[in-house]
Amino acid sequence: MIEKIGINAGKVWTVLDESGRQNMKEIKKVTKLTDKDLYTALGWLAREGKITLEEVEKDLFISLS
Repeated sequence: MIEKIGINAGKVWTVLDESGRQNMKEIKKVTKLTDKDLYTALGWLAREGKITLEEVEKDLFISLS
């Protein structure tokens, strides 16, 4: 399970690296991850201090730190 989370975190990081700041819907669409897999990947990246989360009018935006 840990390996899968790490792989998914890599997918999210790659999207953010290539496209810059994205909202949750855009990341989910591009990575094709389930909600659970996306949230665990974001948790992994947040714990490592690799991403910044910003809430704007009920939308969550993610960018690389």
